[in-house]
Amino acid sequence: MKSQKLLALIIFVVLVAGATIASAAPKAGQEIAGVQEKLSREAKVTKEEAQATALKRAPGTVESAELEREHKRIVWSFDIRNSKGTITEVQVSAITGKVLRVEHENRKQEADEKRKEQSEKKKQK
Repeated sequence: MKSQKLLALIIFVVLVAGATIASAAPKAGQEIAGVQEKLSREAKVTKEEAQATALKRAPGTVESAELEREHKRIVWSFDIRNSKGTITEVQVSAITGKVLRVEHENRKQEADEKRKEQSEKKKQK
C-alpha cells in the first residue's frame, strides 16, 4: 500500500515538473521567428531583389523562399519549378545579391527533401 502511494506521488511530481518545464520553454515557432528576425536585420538584399536574381538564373515559378544561414553565409534560398516540372534550388547572397549556388534536383531528390521538411515540421509542433 505504501509503495503504491509512493509510486503515485513520484508520477505526480514528474508530471507537474514536466508541465512546468514545457510551459517555460520557448516554442519552436518562437525560436524560428527569432532566428528569422535576426537574419533579416543582417540581410542587405531584400527577398524581392534576390528572387528577381534567382529567376534570371533559373526561370520558372518560385515554390518556396527562405532566408537562412548556410556555410556561415546568409542566403536567400529559392526552390524554382521549371517548365519541365523539376526543381532548381538557387541560393542568392543576402549580403551581395550574387548567385552563390544552383542545384538541379531530380524527382527522387525532390521527394526526399519534401519528406525531410515534413518531418522537421512535425518535430517543431
